[in-house]
Amino acid sequence: MKKEMLINVLQPEECRIAVLENDRLDELYIERKSVEAFAGNIYRGKIVNLEPSIQAAFVDFGVGRNGFLHISDVEPQYFRQGGYDPEEVMRESDEMAEAAAKRARDSGHGRKHAFKGGRPRVKPPIQEIFRRGDEVLVQVIKEGIGTKGPTLSTYISIPGRYLVLMPALGRVGVSRKIEDDDDRKRLKRCLLSLNPPKGLGFIVRTAGAGRSEPELQRDLEYLLRLWKAIVRRVKGSNDPGVLYEESDLIIRTIRDIYSEDIDQIIIDERESYEKAKDFLRMVMPRVVDRLKLHDGAQPLFHKYKLEEEIMRINQRQVPLPEGGSIVIDPTEALVAIDVNSGNFRGTDAAEENAFRLNMAAAKEIARQLRLRDLGGVIVNDFIDMRKESHRRKLERALRDAMANDRARTKILRTSPFGLIEMTRQRIRPSLKRSIYTDCPCCQGRGLVKTAESMSIEVIRMLALAVQNKHIERVTIRVNDEVAAHLNNKKRREVMEMEDVGKMAVQILGSEGLFPEHLEMDCRDAHGERVEIDS
Repeated sequence: MKKEMLINVLQPEECRIAVLENDRLDELYIERKSVEAFAGNIYRGKIVNLEPSIQAAFVDFGVGRNGFLHISDVEPQYFRQGGYDPEEVMRESDEMAEAAAKRARDSGHGRKHAFKGGRPRVKPPIQEIFRRGDEVLVQVIKEGIGTKGPTLSTYISIPGRYLVLMPALGRVGVSRKIEDDDDRKRLKRCLLSLNPPKGLGFIVRTAGAGRSEPELQRDLEYLLRLWKAIVRRVKGSNDPGVLYEESDLIIRTIRDIYSEDIDQIIIDERESYEKAKDFLRMVMPRVVDRLKLHDGAQPLFHKYKLEEEIMRINQRQVPLPEGGSIVIDPTEALVAIDVNSGNFRGTDAAEENAFRLNMAAAKEIARQLRLRDLGGVIVNDFIDMRKESHRRKLERALRDAMANDRARTKILRTSPFGLIEMTRQRIRPSLKRSIYTDCPCCQGRGLVKTAESMSIEVIRMLALAVQNKHIERVTIRVNDEVAAHLNNKKRREVMEMEDVGKMAVQILGSEGLFPEHLEMDCRDAHGERVEIDS
């Protein structure tokens, strides 16, 4: 399988990174300098407000917009401020986890092994832990979306290439995604042999699978240097502000996305190329030769025929290779995805056709969710299938297709209505929200009133004007199509109103006015403007 990473930074305002699998766009990341990105940054914050009803605090962290800190994201060490012993809280939590695991083993349902050392299950009230003005060390875990501020956490994590530094953890561990037991034990031994400082926690990332001790040591030293710099900044000032900023999109993507199966990384701008080269020399010296500089006359994304595909990403309907399509409709509450058979033709067996189409749709749905960066609740309406075995295979296919997604996902079983509901972690606004703004004509509805509907509104407004005896002249400005409808199909009603109200009505149409534009100017005998109640 051929896999490439293309990085386009020729335009200084925007950075685009595409991951191609067999020359097909599989992942896309876009970041603009005009849009501030806070996710991953660490700040010194100050509690400015407490909301006991939702067990949350609002934190000023120095960016001009308060962040949201929920009690579930408060690290147990802060419990001391409310007179609670963190060790006692964690001990109670571990006992509850063990009891729940025992019940699961006895019943045969649920998680049979207790997960200890995680976040506490029982937490004290947030109003007993914090007071207004308290200082707190926070990390942005989710960008602000719309009117909502960024989501914060006191569980700090700083990612390296193979390790994640987690100060609150206080121990070493291995990512659950590394499933090989022998490798898990080896990695844990390697990490312990490096003698990480007491009180700091480290987790081996999925990318750390199979890595040698020197590679882990290099990453450990890099993370410790970062942590020492953060500690110095914490001691240096008391004002809310940034203590650590995440790397730019290029370094982040190489650090988090790059894997051994990527054959080459191509960058089209020399300064960014040199920066990426320095980073690779520091953390992955073995793969520096896979980094290439594109200096051809043809733009990088045009050479790989990506521009047209990127333009199609936000289209509502996505055709499937063998026929049929999926229709994606993001709403305020959820993302609805509908699978349509369309011109799909397989065998004569309807059940088999539905199964084949659904399996193809599952792969494309996973790809589109990654490309569009859609998150929250997602409801998939597949073609109905009668066989239980087909429904189970479809669920597995969707889970397998989502397995490589960096965002956390949870997929439920098929509902009685034939829907597969799922959630996908949302860290920042979707790609569509990042590059589009709401249409000023329809305010994002995607629909405008018909010429007939607007004509009816004009007639209603004229009926109000007729009631005012001071009005002698009315000028109406509308879209061309609305004006044509009024002059052709509503002319008699307009003339009757002119006679009843003893006024002159002038209808002006313009192509430059949007379809719902309605401007009514009423004047008296002296040319003075007269307002009417609408």
